[in-house]
Amino acid sequence: MNGLQAPIGEDDLQSFVDGRLGGERLAAVENYLEANPDIRSRVSLEKQQRSALRSALQAKFSEPVPARLRIAAIRTARRQLWRRRIAGAAAALVLMAAGGAGGWFARGQSTALALGTTVVTRDAVAAYRTFVVEVAHPVEVGAAQEAHLIRWLSKRLGRPLKAPDLTQFGFHLMGGRLLSTDAGAAAQLMYETTGGRRLTVYVQATQGVETAFRFRQDGDAATFAWLDQGYGFAVTANSNRSELLPIAEVVYQSLDGEMLQQ
Repeated sequence: MNGLQAPIGEDDLQSFVDGRLGGERLAAVENYLEANPDIRSRVSLEKQQRSALRSALQAKFSEPVPARLRIAAIRTARRQLWRRRIAGAAAALVLMAAGGAGGWFARGQSTALALGTTVVTRDAVAAYRTFVVEVAHPVEVGAAQEAHLIRWLSKRLGRPLKAPDLTQFGFHLMGGRLLSTDAGAAAQLMYETTGGRRLTVYVQATQGVETAFRFRQDGDAATFAWLDQGYGFAVTANSNRSELLPIAEVVYQSLDGEMLQQ
């Protein structure tokens, strides 16, 4: 099946929003949008939001390249990461030789290779479903102790953290908790509206290098996730793509941008 025959999917629409389509495939998507006004309206809104986000971050693009992003620093970091991976693989092989470690090794290696927005989304949704239904103990530390909560989670994550202000969307901070994942510590902040709707903001250390937003609808749980500078971020709620996207953009500007400029 060639490109013209393939149906238009979400990947095509996202590529169109990002301006990465060309030639016959671009024409096919444009024809598809012309024939589907509802989807055309959604895509147009996403392009506007993408443009607004780029404009908001333009000042950061004009700043000098941070020392950590210089070629020499990147090469040094890669060499250190490679040495850690070799050491980890060697240790795992020793355990395998001792017996009983084969399953652990396979799982650990596949997890390391698969870390990305898919894993971050999976972990964020699992944590959301576990705690969003809690009545008595939805959080470990409540919003009344926000300063303590943020210091504690920042220390365990190893990077500065803050609680994004989502009051413009009707969500108020309830508090948060520390979580454990295959990749290490993770943090979950929970928000709630006066009507009882809940939303979670999730942060996890990861080895991924992706930066683009990725959306997933898992039953009633909608999630936007992205990776940057060794951390994975996710916003999850009983919502839909159009409603959740502007919230995710505010979280990105407030939390991700704040952490990455440290």
